[in-house]
Amino acid sequence: MLKTILFSDLDGSLLDPSTYSFAAAREALEALRAHRVPLVLATSKTRAEVEPIRSRLDHHDPFIVENGGGVFIPNGLFDVPVDGAQLRGPYQVIEVGTPHGRLRAALKEIANTLGGELKGFGDMPVKEIAERTGLTEAEALMAKQREYDEPFVLEESATRLEELQRLAAARGLTCTRGGRFYHLMGSADKGLACRLLIDAYRRQHGRTGVQLLTAAIGDSLNDLPMLAVVDRPILVQRADGSYDPAVQLPNLTRTPGIGPKGWNQAVLALIAESLP
Repeated sequence: MLKTILFSDLDGSLLDPSTYSFAAAREALEALRAHRVPLVLATSKTRAEVEPIRSRLDHHDPFIVENGGGVFIPNGLFDVPVDGAQLRGPYQVIEVGTPHGRLRAALKEIANTLGGELKGFGDMPVKEIAERTGLTEAEALMAKQREYDEPFVLEESATRLEELQRLAAARGLTCTRGGRFYHLMGSADKGLACRLLIDAYRRQHGRTGVQLLTAAIGDSLNDLPMLAVVDRPILVQRADGSYDPAVQLPNLTRTPGIGPKGWNQAVLALIAESLP
């Protein structure tokens, strides 16, 4: 028997890059529910942002926040032990990210060294975050509730980015690019978080002889670690119709369609492929 597990980015993938709507993916979402395919959300968003989205999606599977910083598993989902998980309210939580306070301090040090302004979410008032993202101010407030990842803006310059990455690495940190912002993080990423969950799903189903088919959908560079650890990596088109050129894998599927339109098509094809 074969069981499919789907990991998905949110912004620019399941959610429209401009409107944050998942309406164009409803057919695929219904198909996932009908075929009992777990949908693991893996995003740069905070837990505070993801929980209302989960409510709108009627989502009951695990979710990964802040580019792999935290893994949240609904209580009772697995009947096998989950390594490193701690009980927190309705979840088992695996914290693999670097505390946000350390990231904020490091970003200020790096900005001073570069001699230019690197503006993080912690430096921006709620109104500015709303303007930069298209979120409402209430949603922007939730976006500021960071625990493991600091988004920031940087002038487009390959030289500055390379120097920033070097300065981050000297502090044991990493820097990646999402759809709208750069992100300063620890050593955790979406790939590490996905591997933890894949291991839990394998142990959950391995005793019954079920084999896993893992798939992931993303749209930008910060999704690359997630795409690299699954059997079926899928890239959707960005808002301008292009594919992120920084995402390169030998078995990568580039599906036509921007955001949730491409997501819908890719998921329906994946389900058709995995049906007996």
